[in-house]
Amino acid sequence: MDVMEPQGGAVAPEKRQLPLVVDLDGTLLKTDLLFEALFELLATAPLRALRTPLWLRGGKAGFKIRLADVAVLRLHEMPLNEAVLDLVRTAKAEGRPVYLASASDARYVRALADHLGLFDGVFATDAHTNLAGAAKERVLVEAFGAGGFDYVGNATVDLGVWRSARTAYVVDAAPGLIRAANRVCADVRILSPRARRVSDYLRALRMHQWLKNLLILVPGLAAHVLLDPAAILAALLAFLSFSLCASSVYLLNDLLDLGSDRAHATKRHRPFAAGTVPLVHGVLMFPVLLAAALLLAVAVSPGFLLVLVCYYALTLGYSLLIKRKLMVDVVVLACLYGMRVVAGAVALGLPLSKWLIAFSIFLFLSLALVKRAAELANRLKEGRPDPAGRAYRLQDLPVLEMLATASGFAAVLVMAFYVDSPEVLPLYRHPELLRLAGLVLICWIGRILILTHRGEMHEDPVVFAMTDRSSLAAGAALGAIVVAASL
Repeated sequence: MDVMEPQGGAVAPEKRQLPLVVDLDGTLLKTDLLFEALFELLATAPLRALRTPLWLRGGKAGFKIRLADVAVLRLHEMPLNEAVLDLVRTAKAEGRPVYLASASDARYVRALADHLGLFDGVFATDAHTNLAGAAKERVLVEAFGAGGFDYVGNATVDLGVWRSARTAYVVDAAPGLIRAANRVCADVRILSPRARRVSDYLRALRMHQWLKNLLILVPGLAAHVLLDPAAILAALLAFLSFSLCASSVYLLNDLLDLGSDRAHATKRHRPFAAGTVPLVHGVLMFPVLLAAALLLAVAVSPGFLLVLVCYYALTLGYSLLIKRKLMVDVVVLACLYGMRVVAGAVALGLPLSKWLIAFSIFLFLSLALVKRAAELANRLKEGRPDPAGRAYRLQDLPVLEMLATASGFAAVLVMAFYVDSPEVLPLYRHPELLRLAGLVLICWIGRILILTHRGEMHEDPVVFAMTDRSSLAAGAALGAIVVAASL
């Protein structure tokens, strides 16, 4: 491919052969390569990423070049805007030259252009020029002349380029930008109107994962204190605080996992990976949610605030490093489940039962192992290779299943010992009925393990447990047994 640099000489094609110049970030791509590179570096080398603000001393162009030196992007997996791609293909079919013009580092731009095979040349940021705004306008006018090209863009920074273009194609633009484009260019065409959907933002928050935070209620239910209005209010505030904190974590985790999510059969549809929610919105959303969670935590109690801060710190460590560590990841994942139980006890001012702690450790470790086993079993069933960004291989599946089985039935054993302990007598009039709960747990855990082995388990077993009919029936049975034992 003939690569055109920003210093290229003037070109004067006939009007019917006017070149089409296409912006990259937010236009051809439904993402931004600068943010992609920053999050890729943060995910793979977090300590080096902390030094990136110092790179700005070399100017924007120098910053982008240094970032591209260390951040390797999977450009072939980036989400493309099909409307822009169709326009490019149509222009090529008409014999028009098509160029890619971007403020991103030239290496990224050339690599994507080579991958698509649709462009006659590229204009991009190099060591001397950050090709954005006025700089891009100047370079394109030097190359093609004022009014000698059509330009496809998506942001206010493109207004100057549209002013010098014959036709302005506006992509994914708000009404205000469309009006501004009409003021600077006589021929404005809306290529794909903005289609932000609330459902995409809600999916980014992963509100279905809030079901996990119902574990906060477990200590109150076990201690039979959730009939008190003050306890109910504290539990609800704790639930909402933990849920907002969890959503903040999920947003950050998804931003860090962009590359691996796009290589996943289902995770590639997540809003950030698919480009349906801009990365910059995620950058703004996750600290706002965290601040709201902390404010609610203060209203619950200082102890609960401490638990929430520890949960966030551990989750951040999990996202940046621990999830890639063999076995350490499942232990930490089990701890993250268990911290919800601890948070519930602290929010209600209850002492943590040694039996509840032991039961939670084994049950949540089993579910964490099921989560990893389910990922491998599903990949094996679909004929896909070892997962990227994880320490496990497909051949590890039998070992994970064995460990999940042992841990799950250890939880049942703890339950059996609890029924015969002195601590059960003050809470239950007929504690012997709780033996039936052990049988229900055996059936439920066994079913989960078999479904996992078949490759039919959801990759988050806690969410599965709270949405699966048989699991809900098992939960109802456990509730009935507890009520009967209490009467």
